[in-house]
Amino acid sequence: MQKPRTLSMWLSAGLLALLFWSGFMPCAADAQPAEPLTNLYDRTRLDLSGEWHYIVDPMRTGVAKRKFRRDFPADTPEPPDAEGRLLEYDWDAAPTMRVPGAWNTEVDALRWYEGLVWMRTRFAHDLDPGDRAFLVFEGANYETQVFLNGTRLGMHEGGFTPFAFEVTNHLAAAPRPDGRHSLVVAVDNTRRRDALPAADFDWWNYGGLTRPVSLVIVPETFIHTYTLTFREADDGRASSPALDAVVNLDGPGAAGQSVRVSFPGLGVEETATADATGRATVRLELPADGFARWSPGAPHRYAVEITAGDDAITERMGLRTVATRGTQLLLNGEPVFLRGICLHEEAFTDEEGDTMPRRALDWADAERLLRAAKDLNANFVRLAHYPHTEKMTRLADSLGLMVWSEVPVYWEDVAYGRPHTLDLAREMLRAMIDRDRHRASIILWSVANETPRTDERLAFLRTLISDVRRHDPTRLVTAALKVRHDGLVKRVDDPLGADLDVLAVNTYTGWYGTETPDAIPNLRWQTPYAKPVVFSEFGAGAMPGFSGDATRRWTEDFQARFIDRTMEMAVGVPFVRGTMPWILKDFRSPRRYHGRYQQYWNRKGLLNEAGRPKQAYATLRDWYNRLADERPSSTSSDASSSPPNR
Repeated sequence: MQKPRTLSMWLSAGLLALLFWSGFMPCAADAQPAEPLTNLYDRTRLDLSGEWHYIVDPMRTGVAKRKFRRDFPADTPEPPDAEGRLLEYDWDAAPTMRVPGAWNTEVDALRWYEGLVWMRTRFAHDLDPGDRAFLVFEGANYETQVFLNGTRLGMHEGGFTPFAFEVTNHLAAAPRPDGRHSLVVAVDNTRRRDALPAADFDWWNYGGLTRPVSLVIVPETFIHTYTLTFREADDGRASSPALDAVVNLDGPGAAGQSVRVSFPGLGVEETATADATGRATVRLELPADGFARWSPGAPHRYAVEITAGDDAITERMGLRTVATRGTQLLLNGEPVFLRGICLHEEAFTDEEGDTMPRRALDWADAERLLRAAKDLNANFVRLAHYPHTEKMTRLADSLGLMVWSEVPVYWEDVAYGRPHTLDLAREMLRAMIDRDRHRASIILWSVANETPRTDERLAFLRTLISDVRRHDPTRLVTAALKVRHDGLVKRVDDPLGADLDVLAVNTYTGWYGTETPDAIPNLRWQTPYAKPVVFSEFGAGAMPGFSGDATRRWTEDFQARFIDRTMEMAVGVPFVRGTMPWILKDFRSPRRYHGRYQQYWNRKGLLNEAGRPKQAYATLRDWYNRLADERPSSTSSDASSSPPNR
């Protein structure tokens, strides 16, 4: 018997209808993004990069009015259309911008624009019988709605993690008149308090399709996701060194499919049969001394081949372990000091006056950034403050740079008490781990940067830490914490420290505040936690070319003095196991207003925006050259005879 509708039910139904027609809620027919495929870069792909037409929509007409489902997402018919409407847009007459790219860089008039932009490209592809197709976005900032041939596929929120939609049925439908498919994407980079990052952050709010878009083609039954986990013989789960593989198949032939995992370089392979869900588990026993471990000095990687039916994929990964023992940080069981530097995902500009750097990095851009870190004799980079492009983590693997990767839970104004924000952070964290879990370079997952000490924030971050340990128990968890100041005594006593493996603190004594850099060596650091501590940020601004007085702020001399004094202090703290100054290069930020020294650049870079070194670059390089052959000394708190914690 049908239940009668109450007034509140009618009101709720009316509200849902209003949300739907206003464009803020997907309809029931919308597809949710598919779980991204593991190892996108070893798939058959149709690259959709190039010149896309765009329409700027500051009034949000395309989503704010009922007709949005038949206007911008569709190809432009000749006006008037079948209903007699005069259409006020024409895709073919619209201007174009480069994808991947941010509209702030690609279109000078949109440098400061925050809002909604529609983009369209057309492509031709005929699916072979038995093939499946996924439309994959490596990153789009910030909220994205996707339409194919006028049909809304769904939406994704978040600017720095990949997402995908299966479009097999859409491509197999009746062909377009000219044989090409129309892909329309609406991207909105409007800042919101319930978003991540929230409304206030210290980098440029690049909008658009900032990373590549591609059509990925796979067999009908294919290798969807997998995890490969290296285990040492003494970790309690393996009697000898081993690689544990969990392979998840998707498709009608997944159940009962034979799955082979092989290590050609070591002559090892094993086969298993997928269960009813398409899941296969394999353990490969490795020769005890017959393989090389990955390290910054020898970034050796092995090919791991996975085969299932008509699908095969190759993963390249290094074998290494990371752990803590007391205040020691261990790589492959040996103490290591992180000689690091922080980075934003922003390319160097040219020397000819290009003053708006690109967010979209190609392989050369990414390698230039990481080579500049290597030239410092760094062995570590902090990729702040969001998951960087996969190009960066893959290159770090091959170049031999350890990596800190984090989600954009940033500063005080995050809506820690809102379930939507927590769900968003958890999804970003999962996507970051799933994409990069096979990169030996990544040793630290970070859940936050400079967040307030509140109960809501503590519960929020503890949930994320629990998620990290469940998704990837092989790496260490950290967060950049605030310090409590008592004059020259600095206390690292955030209650979140009890939940972290490595404590990280940002310190700017000598730049912000009344102290000068000469006070820095006199700082005294205290912590109740017997854990490794790293200085995750420290730095001073310097206008490139402004020099001559080491006591005057904004000079290169002052910045070099600041770096020198902070390094002098850091190496003397017995529980400090790493330093990573802020930041490798000057980067764009609307919060940096000073008309003489900043002009909307954060000038804490050791290089200017085009890559020219400031004095501090040589200062840090000298320190890292001296530290390169040194190992952290043991202290009574190291408990060096005890087993590693992780």
